[in-house]
Amino acid sequence: MSLRGTACIVGAFEHPTRKADDRSVAQLHADVAWGALQDAGLAKDDIDGYFCAGDAPGMGPVNMADYLGLEKLRHADSTDFGGSSYLAHVAHAAAAIAAGRCNVALITLAGRPRAEAMATGTAPRSWGVNVPDDPFEIPMGRTVAGAYGLCAMRHMHEFGTTSEQLAWIKVAASHHAFHNPNAMLKKKVTVEDVVNSPLVADPLHRLDCCVISDGGGALIVTRPEIAKTLKRPLISVRGTGEMIKHQAGGTIDLTYSGARASGAAAFAEAGVTPADIRYASIYDSFTITVLIQLEDLGFCEKGRGGAFVADGNLISGVGRLAFNTDGGGLCNNHPANRGGMTKIIEAVRQLRGEAHPAVQVPDLTLALAHGTGGLLGTRHGSATLILERL
Repeated sequence: MSLRGTACIVGAFEHPTRKADDRSVAQLHADVAWGALQDAGLAKDDIDGYFCAGDAPGMGPVNMADYLGLEKLRHADSTDFGGSSYLAHVAHAAAAIAAGRCNVALITLAGRPRAEAMATGTAPRSWGVNVPDDPFEIPMGRTVAGAYGLCAMRHMHEFGTTSEQLAWIKVAASHHAFHNPNAMLKKKVTVEDVVNSPLVADPLHRLDCCVISDGGGALIVTRPEIAKTLKRPLISVRGTGEMIKHQAGGTIDLTYSGARASGAAAFAEAGVTPADIRYASIYDSFTITVLIQLEDLGFCEKGRGGAFVADGNLISGVGRLAFNTDGGGLCNNHPANRGGMTKIIEAVRQLRGEAHPAVQVPDLTLALAHGTGGLLGTRHGSATLILERL
């Protein structure tokens, strides 16, 4: 069943904090839920569907439904694809709405890794002794940045991609963050700034890496009939796609991501092509993440990502494809180390015409949002949305 046109995003809210010393994770979830409801013009008791992921404390929707006082719930979903969870949640909410399981769905993300001083990039990532891959990979020194560094090095080996080309992605993000008062890194940087910053995981430099921030975000998804009664622009879910990429028994190619399948599915459902997209929110945990996903989503040929992103091609008003006009995870916000939610929020802002005037794409009717959750170099989930302003 196609989900095209079955649901609309009517509320979107990004928490303004980037360091939450005075708030619990549950409080942050409540803050963003309230913000999204206010944005939509709806009340708490209108919510009958709730979606959250592994960032939610306790038993996820069980604890959070109680904490948030969601007394009218008929449907809940705690699918966890890491940072891509929230894009999948929009698709799952649309499916639940189409099936009559709920009418108004709330999706929340929140966390405080910065306040808790998590060394996300270089510390080994482990979910516990029962995780099947950990005993084989943790002793070898697997880290988050190291896994992405492997992908960058392989892409350079296969296709001649350079550190300077990757640096252009950070440069574009910094040009956009310059106009965002809430961004963690507001200073515009140059290619030289990026390649001269300290190496973190060869060939990735410090400025190739995303920020670590607290905060969160929330969305409200409803059936179209409800959306039409609200005083908000109609942002329709036009295409969706999901994919899990893993080791495949050792048959693995580090130069592509799950976006190759999730993007193809979303474009097929939407009935459009990459050439129709002028704004894209692309998951940017590292610069290499962006480059590989742009290729896999079809914005350029495999191996041509370096040339595609170079010379400001991702800067709004300068290049062909504007990306992450809030500054993205590279400069603005990567709440709870899960950047998918903010990708949707900025795509909604762009479609509503609510992005900063300096980065707003004029007369925008279609936008793409894409997320990756996990590690690009080992196993990860991918989810893609194509949204349309009606």
